[in-house]
Amino acid sequence: MSGTTRTSQFDRTADGDLLPSDHIDTIDEGAPGEASVGAVKLGPIGWARWFWRQLTSMRTALFLLLLLALAAVPGSLVPQHLSDPNGVTQYKLDHPVLYPVLDKLQVFDTYSSVWFSAIYLLLFVSLVGCIIPRVKHHADAMLSKPPRTPFRLNRMAGFRAVEAPEGTDAAAAVASAQKLLKGQGYRTVVFEGPRETSVSAERGYLRETGNLIFHIALLGVLVVVGIGGGFGWTAQRVVTVGQTFVDTNVNLDSFNPGRFVDGDKLPPYSVQLNKLVVKYDKGTAADSRGLPLDYDASVTATRKDGSSYQTHIKVNHPLRIDGTSVYLLGNGYAPTLTFRNPAGKVVSTQTVPFPQFLDSNMTSQGVIKVTDGLSDQLGIMALLFPTAPASTPKGQMPASTFPDLGNPRISLTIYKGDLGLDNGEPQSVYALDPKGLTQIAGPASKTAALDLGVGQTAQLPGGMGSVTLDGVARFASLDIHHDPTQGWVLVFAILILGGLLTSLFVPRRRMWVKAKTDAAGGVTLEYAGLARGEDPRLDEAVEQLASAHTASLVGRAESVGELNNSKA
Repeated sequence: MSGTTRTSQFDRTADGDLLPSDHIDTIDEGAPGEASVGAVKLGPIGWARWFWRQLTSMRTALFLLLLLALAAVPGSLVPQHLSDPNGVTQYKLDHPVLYPVLDKLQVFDTYSSVWFSAIYLLLFVSLVGCIIPRVKHHADAMLSKPPRTPFRLNRMAGFRAVEAPEGTDAAAAVASAQKLLKGQGYRTVVFEGPRETSVSAERGYLRETGNLIFHIALLGVLVVVGIGGGFGWTAQRVVTVGQTFVDTNVNLDSFNPGRFVDGDKLPPYSVQLNKLVVKYDKGTAADSRGLPLDYDASVTATRKDGSSYQTHIKVNHPLRIDGTSVYLLGNGYAPTLTFRNPAGKVVSTQTVPFPQFLDSNMTSQGVIKVTDGLSDQLGIMALLFPTAPASTPKGQMPASTFPDLGNPRISLTIYKGDLGLDNGEPQSVYALDPKGLTQIAGPASKTAALDLGVGQTAQLPGGMGSVTLDGVARFASLDIHHDPTQGWVLVFAILILGGLLTSLFVPRRRMWVKAKTDAAGGVTLEYAGLARGEDPRLDEAVEQLASAHTASLVGRAESVGELNNSKA
């Protein structure tokens, strides 16, 4: 070994120090017969153990929780297929370039996307691996006795030394302190020695209990949300004033069941929309005029047992019936149009919701299809103006001047031809593909778009018949939710809040009271404390304990003195 000389079983270094003969200081690389010392290489099991420790650390769990919150942000910024399919359609029309990119990234299905689910599962595993050992450690700590009193209490926080009243017995003084500490919620144990007796006390395990409750409840939320996703379902339905819908799969506009939901076994209640009142700001301020102030849907609800009752649905005030919640998601207008053939016979009367809004004054766009009764099928792209202007400057698109019904008018761009309804391919009732159709009224034809007010009739081009605008009704877009785990989510949310508050405001403390007896029989009392974490009131707590304890000893000594005097 270079730099050393051997002496018996020891090696002497160049500085004269003795080291064991098997001590390895440096190894010359490549020296024959010498083993090289380097970093330990981790095998598959070692790497798996390292990854598990990193994943189950509290730091990783907090990071994943923050990451999950950030991953949920897109779900509140853009409409979701599950809750607002009409909003997704409108977003596609408004952002034709951005929509394909976001759709490929599953942004419109944020909460069921691959990346959100991955974070969700990692957080679940991290919490499980973090909580289980902490629960065991906490249970062992609660079942163990408080630690032995330190030898030098003067190194602890809030240290105080007080001479006990004359005639005080050390054991009795410690027993008095133990009783006082127990009254304050401390766990205590007494230690006796030849010349000193002490009581060791601790409390604040409720702080760690609250911390564990917080994390267990958070884990519970993850579990019940996952269960709710499997056994819950959502649906949407557009209902026009006066219309009734029954909660069955075939009567819903869209239905999104969980993995374990049977769509044929929904609760068959019904809801009739009697009236929809929307209040708008009619002031003169340009930045607030026309803003909605209140939505109120008056409905008749009929339970599956046949009993009916009148109620109202408002924003954040859903209808709860037969285990489901019916929310008022949106509203709009549904014009009623009657089509007649050249002989004046009614061939179609339709009340069609116009779900696409072109501006804040609810200029609405919709599609009307007439398939029978006329010489050709008609596809109509229509614009509805709730409050049409008296005139529109040349070169400008007409638009509504107020969202409420003031002067409703409708403009019809009409196409004729085969609408493709008989070829078996599904079509959206809110969309029209003009490819293969011939425009007979509108900008690209010789006939201008038909313009109608309420009660007015216009002749269809080519003598095909006539069309009448009978009126304009309101429609409500209802969002229906069934989540069997809502109650459990509330319970776990309360536990999360309670556990968090407990872990923040319950201090973890240890307190000691020691009674030392000197050679003359005098007793010195020492008080001290120790906090786990920040505890700005620890010194104050020690001082209060010392004051209360010494006061009780003084009172006892005075009582004993008075008793002795009376006996004398």
